[in-house]
Amino acid sequence: MDFLPRTLEPVLRDAAAHYPVVTVTGPRQSGKTTLCRRVFPEKAYVSLENMDTRIFAREDPRGFLAGLPDGAILDEIQQTPELPSYIQTLVDEKGQNGLFVLTGSQQFEVATTISQSLAGRTAVLKLLPFSIEELGQYHEDRSLDQLMLMGFYPRIWKEDLSPSQALANYLETYVERDIRQLVAVRNLSLFQRFVILCAGRVGQLLNLSNLAADCGISHQTARNWLTLLEASYIVFRLPPYFANMNKRLVKSPKLYFYDVGLAAHLIGLENDRQVSRDPLRGSLFENLVVMEALKYRLHRGRRSNLHFFRDSNGNEIDILCQYGTDFFPVEIKAGMTVNRDFFKGIRTFARIFDLPLGAGLVYGGEEHQNRGSTTVSPARKFHRLLESKEGLTGSGGA
Repeated sequence: MDFLPRTLEPVLRDAAAHYPVVTVTGPRQSGKTTLCRRVFPEKAYVSLENMDTRIFAREDPRGFLAGLPDGAILDEIQQTPELPSYIQTLVDEKGQNGLFVLTGSQQFEVATTISQSLAGRTAVLKLLPFSIEELGQYHEDRSLDQLMLMGFYPRIWKEDLSPSQALANYLETYVERDIRQLVAVRNLSLFQRFVILCAGRVGQLLNLSNLAADCGISHQTARNWLTLLEASYIVFRLPPYFANMNKRLVKSPKLYFYDVGLAAHLIGLENDRQVSRDPLRGSLFENLVVMEALKYRLHRGRRSNLHFFRDSNGNEIDILCQYGTDFFPVEIKAGMTVNRDFFKGIRTFARIFDLPLGAGLVYGGEEHQNRGSTTVSPARKFHRLLESKEGLTGSGGA
């Protein structure tokens, strides 16, 4: 598989034309380095994962930057949190856009560093693993069960790796390199159990007390560990929508994994037949679709506009896309055959809110349909549905 164009590429190029620094964050192995080196082939590339380079940058930041008079791609900037302060001084002196491109895989630490040192001087973009849209023709010979098993990390697709082995290695590397850098986790086996328990809860309301009890840890430890998983782009919390602080609406977030393949691996699935029979298949499918919606936004340089909706009676909308004061509700159903019950949540929601954009239903089949004001879309074509709605809203920014 040759290099696949990323949706973020023109956004990254445009940002470099308007800011002296561009920062690209995202999970490890999401393709950040490949993308940046492709867009800026003329720029020097420096990996701050390299021990000698990192020591040089930390001990003599001015000398380090003096060796990069035309700027550079600085990979994994969170390794040298002091460096952005010196970059700030340099870019202010030069007054040149597109000078430095920074990448980072620990979103909170990078965000803190950037906000303190490079506020107003950098565009911040996020790159997640491949979307189905980006895979193009390469996903067409894979079933949805296979997609959920493989996940979307570029290396698995480009090198045709066994997802079980590749994801096992990814987790081991992640625990060793990232968690131990962020905080001292004394009991790694207990932490790994915590991650597995999170995977078993994809698509569910987050209940930290139950999660902590099932893992045998304190509520505070569970909160801290979940924050670590968020910081390293492992888990994603989808916020609820609640208008006017209505007490009848659920206010707990729902838990998803940034990569559905990683969640499938953690719950022990090793082949697509196991995926097809697993009780959590519907939750994994929901995880896949939610992440497609998130990638659609982030890979176009926009903020997430995603929520979910649930009231105390259990009426729910899986994804609520918000465009200003308008909403586009999307229900997610893993079944391959559309039936009337699929529309129950949409009908209930439509009695509460006006829906000038209509509604969407994403399902496991392959046929596009229109059912009244609801557009029925295959999961593989979800990006086209979102594109049509953003066209109606004129949404081109955050």
